[in-house]
Amino acid sequence: MEAAAYNPRTVEEVFRDFKGRRAGMIKALTAEVEDFYQQCDPEKENLCLYGFPSEQWEVNLPAEEVPPELPEPALGINFARDGMQEKDWLSLVAVHSDAWLLSVAFYFGARFGFDKADRKRLFNMINDLPTIFEVVSGAAKKNQKEKIAVSNHSSTKSKSNSKVRDPDSQGKYPKQQPPPPPVMKDDDEEEDDDDEDEHGETLCGACGENYASDEFWICCDICEKWFHGKCVKITPARAEHIKQYKCPSCSNKRARP
Repeated sequence: MEAAAYNPRTVEEVFRDFKGRRAGMIKALTAEVEDFYQQCDPEKENLCLYGFPSEQWEVNLPAEEVPPELPEPALGINFARDGMQEKDWLSLVAVHSDAWLLSVAFYFGARFGFDKADRKRLFNMINDLPTIFEVVSGAAKKNQKEKIAVSNHSSTKSKSNSKVRDPDSQGKYPKQQPPPPPVMKDDDEEEDDDDEDEHGETLCGACGENYASDEFWICCDICEKWFHGKCVKITPARAEHIKQYKCPSCSNKRARP
């Protein structure tokens, strides 16, 4: 098990720790779900899903020391794997993961003496992010679509080729479409701020982070979720040669017993 590399002492450091652990756990439950599923063998002992500040994840036995250095995640997630529909099982693990992340964040807050204002600020920063459950269940994407459906009602989705977004590459890749929720920027400076706000509501299906104008994105043609290119290891050049893109989760889907 990866050891804690540092002890975050400020609100910003605790939030950074939270985001890193969260990104790792989202990765386990989305982009790398096949590997996660295989590691959660019901024949093994009680297993836990850990997220680390380095945005990595691990399925392992709980800590042996009592009391543990940090709060422990839910125990025995592997036992329910084959007794539930995969989607329901992943959602259950996601809910417990959300609870664990909050417990770790506020453990640091208590340990390093955060006052009421600090605790409130930390919670507000955390609350601005979708929960792991919302990302895994698709609720985050649904909420995002509902928010901008009216303003973007006239836009249509192109399914004829792989959809990618790179703010600096619209001239290079004229056949590829921007994501359905946001609208493409034009030369009217008065609409720049509105466009940026709409862009910011697009969430990566792997890490759950918001859209940033300097990052390359690609959309899965199966589940229509958007991903950072770096999260699914797709470059703009490679995307040009993909007729139909499938994200890791859709590529690895198979019938479950």
